[in-house]
Amino acid sequence: MSHIARKVRQALGTVAVAAGLFLAAGCGPVATSLLFDGVPPPPPPEAYCSGWLADKERAARGDVAPVTAPVVKGSVHAPYKEKRCTDCHDTGKQRGLILPPNKLCFSCHDDVVNGSTFVHAPAATGDCLACHRPHDSSFSALLKAEKAEICLTCHGEKRLAGGLHGKVAAAGVVCSDCHDPHAGDNRYFLK
Repeated sequence: MSHIARKVRQALGTVAVAAGLFLAAGCGPVATSLLFDGVPPPPPPEAYCSGWLADKERAARGDVAPVTAPVVKGSVHAPYKEKRCTDCHDTGKQRGLILPPNKLCFSCHDDVVNGSTFVHAPAATGDCLACHRPHDSSFSALLKAEKAEICLTCHGEKRLAGGLHGKVAAAGVVCSDCHDPHAGDNRYFLK
């Protein structure tokens, strides 16, 4: 093997090892970067519309049951409640959505980030399902957890103003009373 071929092979090996280390470090269950600051990656596509997927699988088996919106005490997305499925869904498309998942919610909720200086990473990337459920929820605003707990599902890091946060939380103040959960013009999304 020539000297040049050996050097090329060695360089390719180094690049392969570096790429493997980069991928292993950057693709863990909690990918960290300056933009995403520890927010978990979005769910797989099938999690966006698990109900639609189940209905599609039932139909493929010939077991077609009527789809009805469940009764919940928390909140229900208006199109789902009113059986306007085609506001979001298109059964003719592979994913079953009218738009890609990271753009879907903004087709109606286009004012969520609206030119804000600071944008929360899930809102910036269209990962609305990091905090919200698509159809219904036992909690307000289609949240996946209680308003007082939802932020802690991702943000467990030490707060800059730890003493203040402890006191206000003990008094029943929740994060969204002071911080906008989507975006804002003030640092830390302060209202």
